[in-house]
Amino acid sequence: MSDANQQDLIHDWNADPGPGFEVQLDDETLRDGLQSPSARNPELDEKLELIHVMDALGIHTANVGLPGASAAAREHILAMCRAMADLKITPNVACRTLISDIAPAAEVAQEVGAPVEVCAFIGSSPIRQFAEGWELEHMVKLSREAIEFCTKEGLPSMFVTEDTTRANPDSVRALYETAIEAGAKRICVCDTCGHATPSGVRKLITFVKQIVAESGQDVGIDWHGHRDRGLGLPNALAAIESGATRIHGSAMGVGERTGNVEMDLLLVNLKLLGWFEGDLSRLGEYVELASRAIDVPLPPNYAVFGKDAFETSTGVHAAAVIKAFKKGDHWLANRVYSGVPADLFGLEQKIAVGPMSGKSNIVWVLEKAGVDPTDVRIERVLAAAKSSARQLTDEEVLQAAG
Repeated sequence: MSDANQQDLIHDWNADPGPGFEVQLDDETLRDGLQSPSARNPELDEKLELIHVMDALGIHTANVGLPGASAAAREHILAMCRAMADLKITPNVACRTLISDIAPAAEVAQEVGAPVEVCAFIGSSPIRQFAEGWELEHMVKLSREAIEFCTKEGLPSMFVTEDTTRANPDSVRALYETAIEAGAKRICVCDTCGHATPSGVRKLITFVKQIVAESGQDVGIDWHGHRDRGLGLPNALAAIESGATRIHGSAMGVGERTGNVEMDLLLVNLKLLGWFEGDLSRLGEYVELASRAIDVPLPPNYAVFGKDAFETSTGVHAAAVIKAFKKGDHWLANRVYSGVPADLFGLEQKIAVGPMSGKSNIVWVLEKAGVDPTDVRIERVLAAAKSSARQLTDEEVLQAAG
């Protein structure tokens, strides 16, 4: 089937020319991801393996931890930064806006002999200021000192305002203007509590873009979103549409509380929108590796990468996929009943047998197992399927076939 004919088969209402710039990606799996109550801290070799897969996927940067947390944390951070010196992906680290937090990052950069981006963070919302007993003047002072220290040490810096989506405009402006004047190369807008909606994201990013424009400096805008309201991914896409140039995410969206933007699903959507050109055939490997390394199981109905994502036992749905496969048309088979082409992400369609299956399902499963689909076998399996309260495993299908 020609490309022209393929285009005629799907009318894409999602077609969008894109933001007009390369969307950069910052992976937070090994920092915010490890703040998940359910996650375990992986062994160093697991972290290094995950970083190599991130690099292969074309992820631009990765947060590798908090160097001020402990000596053990610094040991892992140093090893990861050394490994990344030979890769395209580059490291960044999270630090409070305190020189005592940032100094260990400077030491790591010196030992590695390569830049390490410092993500210097401070709370920005009125509720956080009230809880901490902070005055804006003090916050501005800490921010200036932290970013000036980074600039003096030759460390690229990103200034991060926690809880930006609940901060008032005057505080946001004062903090960002200070950081830009002090030499910050990027500023990060954070939906720390997962408060934002796509509409709010658009308003906020537009406001921040104006601050950057007024500064006259070449400063990138990051978006770091959480999904407490289930809006992590749509908020990330809204941030891109509004002008955010780098988006943070983590494998499976794992992170503090309910987690972050799902890096894997963000990549899927960027690819399908035509906003990302890289090869994502190893994206399933990335998800499996992260799930195993941090000991967080992948839900079976997780989009794209869950066990159920490309599996169907429903007769009419399966029949359409089977007909496409029998035409020898894998492009068609991966799209006729799926909004996500499995083959783009190193995955495949699976036909199963269950209570809502037809004979074509059974024939398909038996033939794939090398079993002759005789009428007697089909009727045996069909009877077992119709009397079952759930989908049969392939082993159960073969057992019923006799």
